[in-house]
Amino acid sequence: MSKTPFKNIGPKTLERLQAVGVSSLEDLEAMGAVEVYRQLKAAYPRDVSIVALYALQGALLNLHWNALPPEMKAELRAEAESF
Repeated sequence: MSKTPFKNIGPKTLERLQAVGVSSLEDLEAMGAVEVYRQLKAAYPRDVSIVALYALQGALLNLHWNALPPEMKAELRAEAESF
């Protein structure tokens, strides 16, 4: 299995990211983790969980998603759920 260009992101999620127009860390930075998560969730509603949002933010910060502080996770979740 080859390594993906994003921390926390496996090959299947990488395919999904590319399908919604994210193929580089720069794309993810430009769109932001919440917007990319929303697009993934819209395209793959049954397959994308809140952990994907944390993984995307972790990729931006070069941290494992589980290392994100609980308050950051709560803020991300609130932002993602507010439409």
